[in-house]
Amino acid sequence: MEWARGVTRVSVLTGAGISTDSGIPDFRGPDGVWTKNPRMADLFTYRNYMADRAVREQFWAAYSGHTAWTAEPNAAHRALADLDREGLAVRVLTQNIDGLHQRGGMPDRKVLELHGSMHKTVCVGCDASQPSEKVLARVAAGEKDPACQDCGGILKLGVILFGQYLDAAVFSKAEAIAAASQLFIAIGSTLEVEPAASLCRVAVDAGARLVVVNRDPTPYDHLADEVITEPIGTAVPRICRAVLDGRTS
Repeated sequence: MEWARGVTRVSVLTGAGISTDSGIPDFRGPDGVWTKNPRMADLFTYRNYMADRAVREQFWAAYSGHTAWTAEPNAAHRALADLDREGLAVRVLTQNIDGLHQRGGMPDRKVLELHGSMHKTVCVGCDASQPSEKVLARVAAGEKDPACQDCGGILKLGVILFGQYLDAAVFSKAEAIAAASQLFIAIGSTLEVEPAASLCRVAVDAGARLVVVNRDPTPYDHLADEVITEPIGTAVPRICRAVLDGRTS
């Protein structure tokens, strides 16, 4: 693991695969949510969500019982947080909306949520935000499509839906973080969703070493110093130990 030597700045791009050990199904793997039911991806677009009350009702019904609300951080989340606590400059750029990096011990300021967070709900009309648990309580009480209590507007989880663009300021910050890293680790992502996946090339073009950790091949494997296909729950702790050992070797 020559790529682990002398590293002090680590950026990590994480996708759905890092959370599967926490019981949250991924999206595009062989058993993924979109793989098993492509109609769900087509249904939950921003345009459909905004235009069709029935879609919103189905959305809230689907997410009310989602396993992500009760999931716990796993060994991979904790290993990255431990690496940060050891004094390395670690930044997490996550495509996930589950908040498990923060719950696993990473300081919130060191986690950039590229696709937003399911733990916040926003009004698309007046931009008011509130904890999602308050909205879910209303759904559980019988409101199938809860509206904003301030302006009557449409409420939406604070996440990027299909057909929405990433926040330009957030992505610009992600690019700066990737470019400043010495080691860039892509974990549990198919690296097929752009522009997030392009952060791998941003890092490599700026001189970083790239390590890809994913069960299946990705479009960025050819840029990687190493591609690791072993289970994420064992691979990530091993990588973190190698980086720590590399500081003194």
